Amino acid sequence: MFMRKKKVIAAAVLTLLLVAMLSATAYADGDVAGAVESTWKTASGQIKAVVNNVVFPAVDMILAVFFFVKLGTAYFDYRRSGQFEWTGPAILFACLVFTLTAPTYIWGIIGV
Repeated sequence: MFMRKKKVIAAAVLTLLLVAMLSATAYADGDVAGAVESTWKTASGQIKAVVNNVVFPAVDMILAVFFFVKLGTAYFDYRRSGQFEWTGPAILFACLVFTLTAPTYIWGIIGV
């Protein structure tokens, strides 16, 4: 038990020494906020393009598949029980409409 504690303490001390020896302090000269803002302005166009051309269509496709699957299962439940459950398909349809129209207004809300 004592040997195990001794090994753990030695490993921790060795790790702390390595971190202290291999780390370097970085001092920022100049306008750091300006550099971050200019980087964001440059990257925001690329981020917007990727989200509009990749992320939203992928989410739309997934929601459309889920919507039609849920609509099909709701229909089969209707055939079995005689009562059509609208909640699941209605929620998925609302989400699908939201994500289909989101690129037109989401960037105005975010401010990009």
